[in-house]
Amino acid sequence: MAVLYQLRRALLRPPLLNPTYVGTRTLTSPYQYVDTVNSSTALNEPEDQKIGKTQGKWLTLPPFNLTVNGASLGKNIAGRRKSTGEGDAITTTAIKWVMRCCPQLPRSLVQKLFRLRQVRRKSIKGSKSVEDVHASDGQVKRVSAKDAMRIGDTVYLPITVQALPTEKTECLCTEEELKFLHDLELYKDSAIIVINKPTGMPVQGGIGIKRSLDELVGTYLRHELSEAPRLVHRLDRDSSGILVLGRTQLSAIVLHSVFREKTVGATNIDLKSEKRYLQRKYWALVIGLPRRPQGLISVPLGKVVLDDGRSERITVVENVSTMTSQFAITEYRVLDSSIHGLTWLELSPLTGRKHQLRVHCAEVLGTPIVGDYKYGWQAHKKWNQICSFNLEHKIEVCNKNSYPFGLNLESGSIIDKQPILHLHCKKMVLPDVSSAIQRAQDRTSLDYDFADIKSLKFDAPLPPHMQRSWDILCS
Repeated sequence: MAVLYQLRRALLRPPLLNPTYVGTRTLTSPYQYVDTVNSSTALNEPEDQKIGKTQGKWLTLPPFNLTVNGASLGKNIAGRRKSTGEGDAITTTAIKWVMRCCPQLPRSLVQKLFRLRQVRRKSIKGSKSVEDVHASDGQVKRVSAKDAMRIGDTVYLPITVQALPTEKTECLCTEEELKFLHDLELYKDSAIIVINKPTGMPVQGGIGIKRSLDELVGTYLRHELSEAPRLVHRLDRDSSGILVLGRTQLSAIVLHSVFREKTVGATNIDLKSEKRYLQRKYWALVIGLPRRPQGLISVPLGKVVLDDGRSERITVVENVSTMTSQFAITEYRVLDSSIHGLTWLELSPLTGRKHQLRVHCAEVLGTPIVGDYKYGWQAHKKWNQICSFNLEHKIEVCNKNSYPFGLNLESGSIIDKQPILHLHCKKMVLPDVSSAIQRAQDRTSLDYDFADIKSLKFDAPLPPHMQRSWDILCS
């Protein structure tokens, strides 16, 4: 906060005429270098003259070019829209363009610059192509945050934004922790990074959370990019498995749209004939055995607030007219069952509702997931009394390994006194977002067809406690 306060004070001060600012300066950007305006020859009257009198006052961002609308691209990949044209592509506002070119600047600071009217834009009259970017007939004017950008527009920021420190407060990791993080990687390309999330690692920060996965990945798994990977979906803290992050702002927007369209369109598709462009398959060990070996669950879920707002619970809504709800759809099939009253299920969520799989297993199938005490406490009490004795002979004394970040990954199997959640995102099929973005950025075509876009397939090994339970039940 102190750094932002000092920076904002610097922005409000008149700019210093420092000759060291004349020439080329840079801001870290994933798109291209940001240069200072070097003289009045770059700008015209009347604002141009004012800018030219104070050399080094302004930083110029790359000229705006035809960009891909990530949300529209995601809809195209999902098959919800048949084509995307120039009208869809050029929907970027001035503030979005600044944030895209300067991801290291806090959004609150950029918003303040626009509120104080300290951002300028040079528009090229009649510009229709990128070749007109350096034409000299443009006018420099103040620009508002929500003003739409046009091809060839150049945005100027006060040079005082360079005072923003590049150093960030980072959570220091040991070599063992760094190796552990890199070992979580399943796949990486120019658009996405896929990791096998460990059990017990929170995905996002919050009260009482010192280390979160998005912070660690954003700091230590950037690789060659200056941008930090962004979350596009979630996994519960106690669950594990495949987690996808967008490596750039654009790829994150596309992935957000793909996951959102999967949920929105799930209630309107023909499940037998519809192409599954996004597939997720979870493995879960449940208490009991479903009546049918496979089936489709489609029920509305709603949130119930408990303990005067201190906690909440998701439940099946019986009367949708009296309670706010959202439909949740899950396909399931039995993988294997044991004489100990436990069953391995494969769960395929077609929507992405909070605690969807846990509630569907506990309240619809009547088979709560092992380790899910929130939705299956009573079932655990009965199961422990009946089955714990039968499993005692399978307990083996072994040396348990220690893991970084305080994770206890080997305890919590079915032979432990208190098993932890047995829910793992085992497989995922995802559209090749990197290829789709490349195709959309090809300016030779404004009508994109993603029907033949290839798919990426991922498979994450079971976490140690679930693998141990699998071995015990199969022995």
